[in-house]
Amino acid sequence: MKKNDWKDRLNIVYSTNPDFNYTTEENEEAETLPKNQQKLRVSIEKKGRGGKTVTLIRGFVGKEEDLKELGRTLKAKCGVGGSVKDGEVLVQGEFKQRITELLKEEGYTQTR
Repeated sequence: MKKNDWKDRLNIVYSTNPDFNYTTEENEEAETLPKNQQKLRVSIEKKGRGGKTVTLIRGFVGKEEDLKELGRTLKAKCGVGGSVKDGEVLVQGEFKQRITELLKEEGYTQTR
């Protein structure tokens, strides 16, 4: 059972019932789809990034740690930095063609 943390209960109206037990909704992560069923989209974006170009990989369905592992692999093979957040992998620089080839080599066949 998850320990009740006070930060999870902010903005909640409490009951005066002494037997009241507060429970939180836990969001379960979706199981990671096989690589050949992932529909990843690779794009280049410049807006809102101070003029810097980044390559975005969107559409990953699965656990957060699997997405982080994919991001780590792509960043290492391109030799650049980046980050993984909000279900997207950001790779610094313009590597759309290289990342598409790397993803297809890894088994992500539905990559565009």
